[in-house]
Amino acid sequence: VQLQASGGGLVQAGGSLRLSCAVSGRTFSRYATGWFRQAPGKEREFVAVVVWNGYWSSRNTYYADAVKGRFTISRDNAKNTVYLQMNSLKPEDTAVYYCAAAPVYLPVTVVHVIEKYDYWGQGTLVTVSS
Repeated sequence: VQLQASGGGLVQAGGSLRLSCAVSGRTFSRYATGWFRQAPGKEREFVAVVVWNGYWSSRNTYYADAVKGRFTISRDNAKNTVYLQMNSLKPEDTAVYYCAAAPVYLPVTVVHVIEKYDYWGQGTLVTVSS
Protein backbone atom coordinates (compact mmCIF):
# COMPACT_ATOMS: atom_id res chain seq x y z
CA VAL A 1 0.00 0.00 0.00
CA GLN A 2 1.34 3.43 -0.96
CA LEU A 3 0.09 6.76 0.30
CA GLN A 4 0.83 10.03 -1.46
CA ALA A 5 0.05 13.23 0.43
CA SER A 6 -0.28 16.60 -1.27
CA GLY A 7 -1.81 20.04 -0.85
CA GLY A 8 0.48 21.64 1.68
CA GLY A 9 1.76 25.18 1.33
CA LEU A 10 2.06 28.62 2.88
CA VAL A 11 -1.09 30.32 4.11
CA GLN A 12 -1.87 33.27 6.37
CA ALA A 13 -3.51 32.79 9.72
CA GLY A 14 -7.26 32.43 9.31
CA GLY A 15 -6.89 30.90 5.87
CA SER A 16 -7.72 27.45 4.55
CA LEU A 17 -6.00 24.53 2.88
CA ARG A 18 -7.14 21.12 1.74
CA LEU A 19 -4.78 18.19 1.96
CA SER A 20 -5.23 15.08 -0.14
CA CYS A 21 -3.92 11.57 0.37
CA ALA A 22 -4.10 9.18 -2.56
CA VAL A 23 -3.96 5.51 -1.61
CA SER A 24 -2.84 2.86 -4.07
CA GLY A 25 -1.83 -0.75 -4.01
CA ARG A 26 -4.83 -2.33 -2.36
CA THR A 27 -8.49 -1.74 -1.85
CA PHE A 28 -8.60 0.46 1.16
CA SER A 29 -12.36 0.73 1.48
CA ARG A 30 -12.26 -0.74 4.97
CA TYR A 31 -9.02 0.80 6.18
CA ALA A 32 -8.97 3.39 8.89
CA THR A 33 -7.32 6.42 7.30
CA GLY A 34 -6.12 9.45 9.12
CA TRP A 35 -3.78 12.38 9.46
CA PHE A 36 -0.98 13.08 11.87
CA ARG A 37 1.36 16.06 12.06
CA GLN A 38 4.82 16.84 13.35
CA ALA A 39 5.95 20.35 14.17
CA PRO A 40 9.65 21.24 14.38
CA GLY A 41 11.17 19.89 17.57
CA LYS A 42 7.99 18.09 18.57
CA GLU A 43 6.69 14.54 18.43
CA ARG A 44 4.27 13.39 15.79
CA GLU A 45 0.69 13.83 16.95
CA PHE A 46 -2.75 12.67 15.94
CA VAL A 47 -4.95 15.08 13.98
CA ALA A 48 -7.98 13.23 12.59
CA VAL A 49 -9.18 9.83 11.40
CA VAL A 50 -12.11 8.22 9.65
CA VAL A 51 -12.76 4.58 10.57
CA TRP A 52 -14.78 1.70 9.18
CA ASN A 53 -17.55 0.55 11.52
CA GLY A 54 -19.28 -1.69 9.01
CA TYR A 55 -20.14 1.42 7.02
CA TRP A 56 -18.70 4.82 6.21
CA SER A 57 -20.23 7.84 7.85
CA SER A 58 -19.18 11.27 8.98
CA ARG A 59 -20.08 9.99 12.43
CA ASN A 60 -17.10 7.68 12.22
CA THR A 61 -14.66 10.57 12.34
CA TYR A 62 -12.53 11.59 15.28
CA TYR A 63 -10.43 14.67 15.86
CA ALA A 64 -7.78 15.97 18.18
CA ASP A 65 -9.13 18.65 20.49
CA ALA A 66 -6.76 21.21 18.97
CA VAL A 67 -8.41 20.97 15.55
CA LYS A 68 -12.00 20.08 16.41
CA GLY A 69 -14.43 22.45 14.74
CA ARG A 70 -11.80 23.73 12.29
CA PHE A 71 -10.67 20.63 10.41
CA THR A 72 -12.82 18.10 8.56
CA ILE A 73 -11.68 14.69 7.36
CA SER A 74 -13.47 12.94 4.52
CA ARG A 75 -12.85 10.19 2.02
CA ASP A 76 -13.81 9.31 -1.52
CA ASN A 77 -13.73 5.54 -1.93
CA ALA A 78 -14.20 5.79 -5.69
CA LYS A 79 -10.98 7.82 -5.91
CA ASN A 80 -9.17 6.00 -3.09
CA THR A 81 -8.46 9.37 -1.56
CA VAL A 82 -8.81 10.87 1.89
CA TYR A 83 -8.98 14.62 2.44
CA LEU A 84 -8.31 17.00 5.29
CA GLN A 85 -10.05 20.35 4.95
CA MET A 86 -8.34 22.83 7.26
CA ASN A 87 -10.08 26.11 8.03
CA SER A 88 -9.29 28.97 10.40
CA LEU A 89 -5.65 27.97 10.37
CA LYS A 90 -3.39 29.15 13.17
CA PRO A 91 0.40 29.51 13.30
CA GLU A 92 0.48 26.58 15.73
CA ASP A 93 -0.91 24.37 12.95
CA THR A 94 2.43 24.70 11.16
CA ALA A 95 3.83 21.19 10.71
CA VAL A 96 4.53 18.40 8.29
CA TYR A 97 1.26 16.54 7.83
CA TYR A 98 1.30 12.79 7.25
CA CYS A 99 -1.51 10.55 6.10
CA ALA A 100 -1.67 7.05 7.49
CA ALA A 101 -3.73 3.90 7.05
CA ALA A 102 -4.54 0.91 9.22
CA PRO A 103 -6.05 -2.22 7.60
CA VAL A 104 -8.01 -3.09 10.71
CA TYR A 105 -10.84 -1.76 12.77
CA LEU A 106 -9.62 0.85 15.23
CA PRO A 107 -11.67 1.53 18.34
CA VAL A 108 -11.87 5.17 19.28
CA THR A 109 -9.61 4.58 22.29
CA VAL A 110 -6.60 3.88 20.04
CA VAL A 111 -7.13 5.99 16.91
CA HIS A 112 -4.47 8.42 18.16
CA VAL A 113 -1.82 5.71 18.59
CA ILE A 114 0.85 5.97 15.91
CA GLU A 115 1.83 2.32 16.19
CA LYS A 116 -1.65 1.22 15.11
CA TYR A 117 -1.05 2.52 11.58
CA ASP A 118 0.87 0.29 9.19
CA TYR A 119 1.16 2.57 6.18
CA TRP A 120 2.39 6.16 5.95
CA GLY A 121 2.70 8.80 3.28
CA GLN A 122 5.75 10.98 2.82
CA GLY A 123 4.34 14.11 4.43
CA THR A 124 3.38 17.54 3.15
CA LEU A 125 4.46 20.80 4.78
CA VAL A 126 1.88 23.28 5.99
CA THR A 127 3.15 26.70 7.07
CA VAL A 128 0.79 29.22 8.64
CA SER A 129 2.11 32.74 8.94
CA SER A 130 0.87 35.19 11.56
